[in-house]
Amino acid sequence: MKQLKRMFRMHRIFVSQEIKRMMEYKGDFVVGIIGFLFAQANNMLFLWLIFSQVPSLMGWSLEEVVFIYGFSLIPKGLDHLFFDNLWAVGHWLIQKGDFDKYLTRPVNTLFHVTVEKLQIDALGELIMGISLICITLPSIDVEWSVLKVVLMLAVIPFATLIYTGIKIITAAIAFWTKKSGNIIYMFYMVNDFAKYPVKIYNSFVKNTITYIIPFAFTAYYPAEYILTGANPLFNIGVSMLIALVLMFLGVIVWNRGIKAYESAGS
Repeated sequence: MKQLKRMFRMHRIFVSQEIKRMMEYKGDFVVGIIGFLFAQANNMLFLWLIFSQVPSLMGWSLEEVVFIYGFSLIPKGLDHLFFDNLWAVGHWLIQKGDFDKYLTRPVNTLFHVTVEKLQIDALGELIMGISLICITLPSIDVEWSVLKVVLMLAVIPFATLIYTGIKIITAAIAFWTKKSGNIIYMFYMVNDFAKYPVKIYNSFVKNTITYIIPFAFTAYYPAEYILTGANPLFNIGVSMLIALVLMFLGVIVWNRGIKAYESAGS
């Protein structure tokens, strides 16, 4: 318990220092958020053009697809906000020998890496995701219940951990290869398929994002339960289980990578 309190206290310290650093460059902060909003607006335009030609997409209306898209941005945005520094591990921290600093401090290396940086421009994703959900809900016939609201809120942190677990595993590969940024990118970009109903894809893509790189559980399956009430044990329960499994595997791979780590750099 004391260790947990210490970690939370350190996390607040890291976050406050990172916010102070970012406030020195307010222009970058504003431009980053606006950039994300414009990128997502372009995607919304793309969806609108599709639905201007077809009444529905495999039985899904425009409002429902936009809801799924908006829901997908929330766990992705939270992961981007709190755990984006894992990209640095795969891209340069190990290759340049900068990872050594984490080994010289009396803090768990994985915890230190993840809390060291706060990617504040991720607020653009969160703002867009919440806005899209709020805009589409009045047009969708959703049967709400206390249980559904609780499960919707509960699944979001687990969906976030699916992103984080995959990033930890792929970033940790750099402990052996010195660099794994391209591997992280290759896996991470698969999440784009999860922003839309999996039924629109062929069996290969559907099985990939469901059973191999399970990004479908960060958006489509939880959103399907919210919209239809269907199969909460699978849509919500399995999402939570996958998050725990991926985080468990991520910690194992990370710890083994630490043992195999050899300093590098010029």
